[in-house]
Amino acid sequence: MNRIYLIIVGLLVMLSGCEIYESYETPLNYYLTSEKDVRSFGRVALIELRNETAVPEVSINFSEALYQELLKKQMFGVMNVPEDDAAWRSLQLKRDAEYTFDQLLEMRKTLKCNAVIVGSVTSYKSYPHMAVGVELRMIDLTDGQMLWALEQVWDTTDKPTGHRMRKYYGDWVIGTDEVSVIGPESPNAQLGFVSALKFLKFVAYEASGTFEKKTEKNGNSL
Repeated sequence: MNRIYLIIVGLLVMLSGCEIYESYETPLNYYLTSEKDVRSFGRVALIELRNETAVPEVSINFSEALYQELLKKQMFGVMNVPEDDAAWRSLQLKRDAEYTFDQLLEMRKTLKCNAVIVGSVTSYKSYPHMAVGVELRMIDLTDGQMLWALEQVWDTTDKPTGHRMRKYYGDWVIGTDEVSVIGPESPNAQLGFVSALKFLKFVAYEASGTFEKKTEKNGNSL
């Protein structure tokens, strides 16, 4: 019934510039441990991501956007640690290395946290369309266990990604994950496709949202 209704509505509203989408809920490629509750970790340090792109500011901007989104989740306390932070520099560690137990202990003492989030911005482009790739890991500083990981590329030419962006920026939507009708693109949504900061904010929103999902629904291979 919902599908028939949406198809009818879609035919009507498309005449006024709306679009109908079908099966555009794309899962993110992530891992979230079922052995520990990340909400119990108290304080987590987000280390500024390593930049593997040719755009100097992209890792700084995405790290800040991810920090802000994690703050909103209120799942654990989070501190933003820039690359030039004195405490972090004193450790003389790489940002995406495999750490020894001694290094984990030293990080815990120096940064005064129970876990760290590290990773890289692996790819980025703003022309002819926005796209970014990231790799992220959350590591328990007590035993080195990987608590959470995400590896994903977001590309605005990907229709499911574009659909989710428009929903995120407030375009009106009728329907379900299977079939939905979305209204004419708003100015806010248009900026999301051309503004680097708005695009990275959306990516950070989706990445941080994986902390709230149930592990048994991940369907990932990380």
